[in-house]
Amino acid sequence: MNMNPTQVRVVDPILTTVVQGYKNQEFVGSTLFPSVPVTVSGGKIIEFGKEHFLAYNTRRAPGGDVKRITFGYAGKPYSLENHALDASVPREHMRDASKIPGINLGTRAVNLTMRVLTLSLELEQAELATNAALYGVNNKITLSGTDKFSDDTSDIFGTFDDAKEAVRSACGMYPNVAIFGPKAFKAAKRHAKVVDRFKYTSKESITADMLAGQLDLEKVVVGKAVKASDAGVMSDVWGNYIVLGYVPSQASQMEEPSYGYTYTLEGHPMVETPRYNDTARSWLYGMSYERAPVLSGIASGFLIINPD
Repeated sequence: MNMNPTQVRVVDPILTTVVQGYKNQEFVGSTLFPSVPVTVSGGKIIEFGKEHFLAYNTRRAPGGDVKRITFGYAGKPYSLENHALDASVPREHMRDASKIPGINLGTRAVNLTMRVLTLSLELEQAELATNAALYGVNNKITLSGTDKFSDDTSDIFGTFDDAKEAVRSACGMYPNVAIFGPKAFKAAKRHAKVVDRFKYTSKESITADMLAGQLDLEKVVVGKAVKASDAGVMSDVWGNYIVLGYVPSQASQMEEPSYGYTYTLEGHPMVETPRYNDTARSWLYGMSYERAPVLSGIASGFLIINPD
């Protein structure tokens, strides 16, 4: 017997579009690890050395050989992890929601589930970006005493200038983005030398965008997400760190030099066709998200440890 299109379809195209467009302002890991599609679940990370960030002389003399470049090189292996969750919507809620125009419990259910899945990704991205062991000896610094940004005598602008110069020396490019942990951002925006630069131009609270302008960065974001331990103790996902990196403004493919990427299986995240569970008297919206954050150009990054 032939199956009709509804029976064949295993992906809900409308809700899949919803989750692929999902954004949460608390999650900022994509600033350093933008999503790029991959077609297989495992392979080699395309890594980039100093030569991939440099400009090349492409001029050719008549009859001369044409210069050749390669797109990175095969680095450490990667394996996408398949994260999956079911969002349950009780039959009673579906019935009650149908009485009120504009409520779509399916969309609300998958958005809530997407928040859980993306928090998991945010944790993985932060763990990679704040792992000091992954950085070169010249691409990290630990602040202490009067060097911390909570001390108004510290040279906050000099610290960032030195960090950016270290990145340029390592890969030929200045970092253009930065993620601040919440405490680090609070200390930076309250620093007397930062406040002094705005005293004649603005009476408003110093924002991340305003700080980015003073640090000569395209983007500064604050990692506001928190996580809970098994004992219920809350802590910041991005900790007491500042991470700088070079990331192309329109990253869309893994062959372009970047601090990092989130390799994502084509078509993911995806929502399966809703199915009814008789036992729970509920509709289940199954979601799958196959991805892996990777460091593809760690030489273009710099880690500031204990800035507050």
